[in-house]
Amino acid sequence: MAERFDLLIFDWDGTLADSTALITQSIQVAFGEAGLPVPTREKASFVIGYGLADAMRYLAPTATHEQVDEVVEAYKKHYLARDGDIVLFDGVVEALQRYKEAGYLLAVATGKSRRGLDRALDNTGLAPLFDTSRCADECHSKPHPQMIEEITDVLGVSVGRGVMIGDTTHDLQMAANAGMGALGVAYGAHPKHELAALAPLGLFDSFVELDAWVTQHG
Repeated sequence: MAERFDLLIFDWDGTLADSTALITQSIQVAFGEAGLPVPTREKASFVIGYGLADAMRYLAPTATHEQVDEVVEAYKKHYLARDGDIVLFDGVVEALQRYKEAGYLLAVATGKSRRGLDRALDNTGLAPLFDTSRCADECHSKPHPQMIEEITDVLGVSVGRGVMIGDTTHDLQMAANAGMGALGVAYGAHPKHELAALAPLGLFDSFVELDAWVTQHG
């Protein structure tokens, strides 16, 4: 059993799965198809972790409800056409298996929909390793602390015995809002300096580095 943590909560996109580029490209194509100004790569990457509709409204604050619906559907079309090609970062499967065997509770807190996360878990075969998960269509969008609050409640773990692991400032801020420590990974959607500004317990340039820290300090 972990000495410092009992519960590891992972973000999915950009943390476990190498999907940042596909999400960003799908957002840009969707906005173009919907006749809305196409966001830059940086802006499109910033909203990764938000619920889908919240992300599109953030990028197009003056868009009508109909335009938001149109861009959401266009995004889904383009993303789903290629999501089967998404791979996990090196070392993810082996590390999660070791964490499970060591007695950690594992969870996912993601901006994906329940349907999207279930599909990703099935595609990767990781579903049996996770004890619970929360998605953006079940809870408030990050950085609201609801996902963490519900995960810790259902698993019976105090906030102080868990850690949130993610690649965006939304993940780290969600943890702070919940009173939980966080680990940041700088190989996903948000720049390293922005993650560092939120003072995570650790900040890593690869999943392998993250795994080494958890193994040593967990």
